[in-house]
Amino acid sequence: MRRSLFIQGPISVAFISAQIRKHQFKTDIGANQIFLGQVRADQTTNGLVTGIEYTAYEQMALDIMEEIRASLFEKYPIRCIHVYHSLGLVKPGGCSLFIYVSAAHSEAAFLACQQLLSKVKKQLPIWGKEVMDKQQYQWKVNTMTESI
Repeated sequence: MRRSLFIQGPISVAFISAQIRKHQFKTDIGANQIFLGQVRADQTTNGLVTGIEYTAYEQMALDIMEEIRASLFEKYPIRCIHVYHSLGLVKPGGCSLFIYVSAAHSEAAFLACQQLLSKVKKQLPIWGKEVMDKQQYQWKVNTMTESI
């Protein structure tokens, strides 16, 4: 059974903490790598970003996420992967992306998390519409360094 990777609105600290707490008794894990994506209040030519409204092609994103998970488990000796992404409006300071990778050793967890972040941003059909203070909006463009 697949679980959804989507959460309506910002991802709460309580949710993140609960997910991490679930792993405290797994004795084959020696490293946990966490990435939290937070909405910024960027000043753009169209105004100040007051939030990002996320939408997605959910079923396609779930299918692609399963492929990404399988490829990372094949490439790295990792124990688990969790990805959660917001849908709907997330205001500056709010968490919109939570990635959690566990492994026996830190290098595998770190490298897999880095590659997972890159793949999520490049491959998943998730869109962010930046909402501006001047009643305008613009579509967010994800950028990643090519070193990963």
